[in-house]
Amino acid sequence: MSSEPSLRDILDHEPKPLRFGTSGVRARVEELTDVEVYCLTRGTLAYFQRIGRLVCPGHQGEVAVPLAGDLRPSTGRLLQATAKGVIDAGLTVDHCGRIPTPALTYHALQRRVASFVVTGSHIPADRNGQKANRCDGEVLKSDEAGIVAAVEEFREREYGRPAAESPFGADGMLKPAFRPVLPPVDPAAAEAYRNRYRQVFAGDVLRGWRVLFFEYSAVGRDLIPRILQDAGVEVIRAGRSEEFFPLDTEAISDAHLQMLAELAERQGGPLHAILSTDGDSDRPLVVAVDGRDLHFIPGDLLGAIVAGYLGADAVAVPVSANPVLEEWLGRRGVQIRRTRIGSPYVIEAMQRLRSEGFRRVMAWEANGGFLLGSDIAMGEGVLEALPTRDATLPLLCVLAAAKGRKGGLLELLEAFPPCYGKSDLIDDFPQEQSRRIVAWFTPEDERIKELRFEADGIALFDAAGNRIGFWSTGTPEAERWEAKRRLLESVFRPEDGFAPLVKLNVLDGVRCYFANGEIAHVRPSGNAPQLRIYAFADMRDRAREIAALAVREPDGLLRRLAREVETATDQ
Repeated sequence: MSSEPSLRDILDHEPKPLRFGTSGVRARVEELTDVEVYCLTRGTLAYFQRIGRLVCPGHQGEVAVPLAGDLRPSTGRLLQATAKGVIDAGLTVDHCGRIPTPALTYHALQRRVASFVVTGSHIPADRNGQKANRCDGEVLKSDEAGIVAAVEEFREREYGRPAAESPFGADGMLKPAFRPVLPPVDPAAAEAYRNRYRQVFAGDVLRGWRVLFFEYSAVGRDLIPRILQDAGVEVIRAGRSEEFFPLDTEAISDAHLQMLAELAERQGGPLHAILSTDGDSDRPLVVAVDGRDLHFIPGDLLGAIVAGYLGADAVAVPVSANPVLEEWLGRRGVQIRRTRIGSPYVIEAMQRLRSEGFRRVMAWEANGGFLLGSDIAMGEGVLEALPTRDATLPLLCVLAAAKGRKGGLLELLEAFPPCYGKSDLIDDFPQEQSRRIVAWFTPEDERIKELRFEADGIALFDAAGNRIGFWSTGTPEAERWEAKRRLLESVFRPEDGFAPLVKLNVLDGVRCYFANGEIAHVRPSGNAPQLRIYAFADMRDRAREIAALAVREPDGLLRRLAREVETATDQ
């Protein structure tokens, strides 16, 4: 047996296996060592090869794997580590540059080949990640176990390799001699994405709109304004930052709106809207401008507007989206399916809807990222399906839907029944505490996703809303869940304005329904150590109040819930 030390023997740190989040793999930058990203890439490609999803029927020529990334400072290094994995798998790198995630995905789908994007989306700059796509679309939850197993095989191989032979050093980074130089950027992906919209929003279809595009550090800050201009929009670009900072389109605060208002005032001349995206430009930001007043259009309502404009007959949305969607879409004859949060879940729901015979299928997340599951004929062209989160399509569609309306964007927003949403989060919230909260409210019977507290017991429902059981008052199960109900009511107290708890949905997180129609939905982030609140009420100020109460430090609702669950768990 050789006494030569392995790479694992010389490491100056304890490596951490990378984990899947809501969509893709995310971690702190120091955990995203080159060797971990390399093994992630090699394992993912090996899994795709095994299931026949590296290339799809219709692919021609050599296998060139498209790579792209966002504008984070760590993205360049992670792209090189990803490229090294692609090259060592015997494949060619198609370097698409710094472009929106949906642009990379669209390009790869057209070429019928798997792809990778390096991005941390909307989370802080000290974190990043890698998202892979199969040749036929996003990685699904059903793929994750196979990828993890394949990645672990490469981890064992690389960490067990003799250190002198390894391309990685003690810090887990590529040695200079092994760090690949990325090929020149191929502009084909960006152009294909731009042409996708020029085909159906041609010429001056959106002439008359004057908008401010907030550039900051969004990766689509150059490409998306050009697409808007292609459709006739007058675009004022402002707020560019060479330093990366995150913008979460689900958690737009009054401070964000004030900053945007000040930016707009400096531009001169009237504006109809302020537009932007998150960091990797797959989530839109739409703010209606009414004189000096700004009105944020929440992503879940924005998605409904887009679906209405595109003539959807069936949609999938996450459980966290505004509860008025059933009423608003139902009036239009649209079938709606609720899912867990994350694009893999809504994509699977879209696939089921397609199999049931629906022809205009789409989906969106509460952040506004829009997924198109069907080809849609529009004007003289066809808008091809793009089953991944996209920010550009909703930006174009909401302007088109509002064009010619006297009230503009506000008129679209006012068409919804009065139910206002507000989300916020606590960052750097211990993930162990978050997992404990979710576990405490997870029924032993995994079929149970909703519990309705009635006078004589608790009615039980599955994810599709089918009644599957009943626990009568006085039974051990009912008593146990009544205790959990009392715990929640000790957190969401009458003195803070909360009515009695009448329903609990645990499809994804802990979604509390109160007797007065208000909702407080607590859910850990799947990508970062964050605990989020989604609040809904029939008054905008009350929704904001609930969100503020939840994240208040040091004794807000989220902290209080974590303490109460910890106490109950320890008993």
